[in-house]
Amino acid sequence: MRTRHLTILGAGLAGPLVAILLARRGFSVTVYERRRDPRSSAAEAGRSINLALAARGIRALEHAGLMGRIAPLLIPMRGRMVHEPGGGATLQPYGQRDEEVIYSIGRSALNRVLIEEAARDPRVTLHFEHACIGAEAARDALVLRDLRSTRTYEVPLSPTIAADGAGSPARTSLAEQGLLEAREDLLDHDYKELSVPASQGGHVLDPNALHIWPRHGFMLIALPNTDGSFTATLFLPHTGPQGFGALRTERALEGLFAREFPDVLPFMPDLLEEFRTHPQGHLGTVHTMPWHVGARVLLLGDAAHAIVPFHGQGMNAAFEDCSVLEQLLDAHEDWERLFAAFEAERRPNAAAIARMAIENYGEMRARVLEPSFLRQKAWALELERRFPGRFIPRYSMVMFHPEISYAEALRRGAVQQEILARLESQAGGTGAYDHELARQLIESRL
Repeated sequence: MRTRHLTILGAGLAGPLVAILLARRGFSVTVYERRRDPRSSAAEAGRSINLALAARGIRALEHAGLMGRIAPLLIPMRGRMVHEPGGGATLQPYGQRDEEVIYSIGRSALNRVLIEEAARDPRVTLHFEHACIGAEAARDALVLRDLRSTRTYEVPLSPTIAADGAGSPARTSLAEQGLLEAREDLLDHDYKELSVPASQGGHVLDPNALHIWPRHGFMLIALPNTDGSFTATLFLPHTGPQGFGALRTERALEGLFAREFPDVLPFMPDLLEEFRTHPQGHLGTVHTMPWHVGARVLLLGDAAHAIVPFHGQGMNAAFEDCSVLEQLLDAHEDWERLFAAFEAERRPNAAAIARMAIENYGEMRARVLEPSFLRQKAWALELERRFPGRFIPRYSMVMFHPEISYAEALRRGAVQQEILARLESQAGGTGAYDHELARQLIESRL
């Protein structure tokens, strides 16, 4: 690379990680972030869905040498604790091996570690409260504003990595110039972040599970925190009798929770205040074409391909982006070829996980209650034991097998679902599948 300096927009999660990786390759990096420095300011309440760290993200963090600092922040979750409408809760394990767990981690704590690590490298310069106003490709200029003084200034655009999130100003600016096309497909569901405080310093629910209250058209989830609390998130349609539009009074909100989530309501003393003050977040999938403009700018992570959170893979996919980009440096000697190779490698995988994330919403809020789903899930785990390395449940491929790409997990998962559907049809409701038929199908198709 002739240019040994580059700019990174965004110091959320992907921005600091890619800064760390590129600085260790000898590049000097300047990072601009519109928010205040999280090392010296409180986290913004109500704006994030708790994060689930899985194998892909762990592999990228290990590659950067960061897992030693991050491990104390993690709480292992063995599976989904499904709270049924009629009462009672059942754990649906994510996998069948001890290591097949995912980890709950607070966004602000993780962000702090990443920023602290980036700041330790003298080749990384961090500027907080500096917002991107636009990326002017024709003038090769990145327009920035110091939010403390309102001073607007410019720095060279080439090369810039825009890791500035789902609402990326850089992406918006480039789209306005006709240099790329971008759209966001919004779900007709929004979310509110709530909390389940600790009681006497401990968790009031099982701390080693992701709790789900599936109610078909909507759901509540809760992820554990290291301080004994849970971060809960309510997902509802925009409108309708069970949507956010119907919750205009405290009585309506209390009625919803008393009717649908009675087991957790006693543990949410701040429900009314949090619902009133926390913002109503939107959910959507970002589609961008292309992800880069020559050698000038590359979109990475959510800026390129934000997804809905229902597979717990947004952060993991972004971290995988960072690792792939850094490894591609070995094969490419200029920024334009590097950016093009990165896009070619990651685009099919981003499309695959975007699709699987949306499909997983239907699974989480409804299918986890269906007998056929539970039966086929049990069969899938048995087939994995009988045909190790050949039949791997799609969820396991995504969460626990980073050596299998998202695109390949989607392809193989579709084949495996066809096999399970065939076995279900042959079983005729007996609850037992034909082992010989399963062997034939797996050996011929996988």
